Amino acid sequence: MRLTQGTFSFLPDLTDEQITRQVQYCIDHGWAVNLEFTADPHPRNTYWEMWGLPMFDIADAAAVMMELAACRKVHGDKYIRLSAFDATHGWESLRLSFIVNRPADEPGFMLERLEQEGRRIHYRTRAYAADKPEGARYR
Repeated sequence: MRLTQGTFSFLPDLTDEQITRQVQYCIDHGWAVNLEFTADPHPRNTYWEMWGLPMFDIADAAAVMMELAACRKVHGDKYIRLSAFDATHGWESLRLSFIVNRPADEPGFMLERLEQEGRRIHYRTRAYAADKPEGARYR
């Protein structure tokens, strides 16, 4: 199952050249770029671990791509997300976010049906990755 979160999620994975163009677009608009990674990409898990600090005031996408390469070297078996924030209004607003790295095997999610009193039915999702302990989920 292919995880679909963020911009471009229903398209094929972007190449490094396409990622570079998107990063340069963000830089040209004055947005701060940061990288995050996780082994648990559940849709409600919005707080991924940051790779370094957000990159403010950079002029060239090459700096971000170097950080992405370093992050992939260490966390290449996890999901890595690139996000861009706009702080021109005095607070940070997310402008762009997309996955730039995926594990080789994406186990996906299970939809659980929960029947409750009064003929009510509730659904919830559970990541198959959560069946394994953290650090061993994608190996």
